[in-house]
Amino acid sequence: MAIVYDKLLALLKERGITTYQVQKTRLISHSTYTAMLNHTGGPDYKVLCRLCEVLNCQPGDMMEYVPDDQLAERYGDKREETV
Repeated sequence: MAIVYDKLLALLKERGITTYQVQKTRLISHSTYTAMLNHTGGPDYKVLCRLCEVLNCQPGDMMEYVPDDQLAERYGDKREETV
């Protein structure tokens, strides 16, 4: 099971917010951003709240639950490669 943040990454891109800006403003740490890309983790509660405030959105606009079998179908098994 995994929570994926493809919606958040698309939202950041849509708003013209670069990876560099996200990390420079410390909106999301580098390690959290990497975990989101690899589907191995994500932001904590405080970061989610800050993202909602900055992006004027709801948590469901940023993330989605994907069962393991669908995760493997969508992305391959990246998680095992990064561990």
